[in-house]
Amino acid sequence: MHLDVQDLRNFYYRSALGRAAQKSLRGRMLELWPEAKGQTVAGYGFAVPLLRPYLQDARRVMALMPGPQGVMPWPAGQANVSALIEETMWPIETGHVDKLVVMHGLETSDRPQDLLEECWRVLGPGGKALFIVPNRAGLWSRRDRTPFGYGRPYSASQLETQLRTHQFLPERHVGALYQFPSGKRVWMKSAAMFEGVGRAVPGMIAGGAFMVEATKLVYPPKGKSSRARKRASVLEGLTEPVAKPV
Repeated sequence: MHLDVQDLRNFYYRSALGRAAQKSLRGRMLELWPEAKGQTVAGYGFAVPLLRPYLQDARRVMALMPGPQGVMPWPAGQANVSALIEETMWPIETGHVDKLVVMHGLETSDRPQDLLEECWRVLGPGGKALFIVPNRAGLWSRRDRTPFGYGRPYSASQLETQLRTHQFLPERHVGALYQFPSGKRVWMKSAAMFEGVGRAVPGMIAGGAFMVEATKLVYPPKGKSSRARKRASVLEGLTEPVAKPV
């Protein structure tokens, strides 16, 4: 079940908790990917809160938003780079993306296997994807007042296993959202302390989300190759018609 784009926008841009979450997630992403100079960067789901640092130096930035979620123009005050798409058929040529950020997309998709195949398709050889999902052991996945309380939360091992099945090589993972998922003043004042402690001792405190950086392997996903063979067998009967007796 996809969230509505208006709810996502209101959370990340119009609430104190959402802006704090945006800061935490973006900071962790920049630790992994400090720049994308001359590269093509795409975000799927609702990744726009994290993409702004790449607008200046990247060759191209694209914000892809699935139909059931809806789309909003982004970035504000600049030429729009967001597009409404079908979640498993992206309007991007194969192998044209260098970096891909997936947030609020995988855990809410009804077709996660097909979505991962599409992620694999658009990445170039050696391209990298960053998957951001709710941590099933964290507090954020247990509160439906934030976007991380919807969809299927993951453990790190579950996500990495799923990525390997689709010919991604998980390389690094980090936690984020160590603050309490509440907009109350007492918790917001202590947010910086929780974030600092959580990053220093991630094994002791479960973050609300985690990020897995994965590299595209060069051979095609198993599901994609099997479907291709099935389509070819259907077309064979059309190219070789059988004559009927008169």
